[in-house]
Amino acid sequence: MFQRFHAMKEERDGGFTLIELLVVILIIAILAAIAIPVFLRQREKGWRSQMESAVKNAATAQESYLTSEGEYANGAAGLTSLETEEGLKYANDVTLTVVGSEAQGYCVMATHANIDGEAIWYHSDGGEPTDERPASTAPACPTAPA
Repeated sequence: MFQRFHAMKEERDGGFTLIELLVVILIIAILAAIAIPVFLRQREKGWRSQMESAVKNAATAQESYLTSEGEYANGAAGLTSLETEEGLKYANDVTLTVVGSEAQGYCVMATHANIDGEAIWYHSDGGEPTDERPASTAPACPTAPA
């Protein structure tokens, strides 16, 4: 009897059982379910940082433009002037909208192609980027796309 047991033990292949494989797959699935949403939130934070950086750079370019031209850049032509004359750079997926008035200051709005309905604004009166549209300030800031 012992010889038969030893013979069966020697013939047995050294693989994993089905239960062991299922447990490992279940553990990997749980870890992936935790990690994927965290990764996606980090990407959104990166996109928001791109928008914030763009409005800060545009604000610096606006102040530099005012020094050289005597007025703030306004509209699409003003944005082109900021890019060519002041060296304004920002990410390709970011869209900037510039509103400027010599007497009233300026407002810059940034949106991102990967984030719908959200924007970052920088108004010359506020002095820092904000995710809420500045109200009752002149010049009027553009509204975020829906």
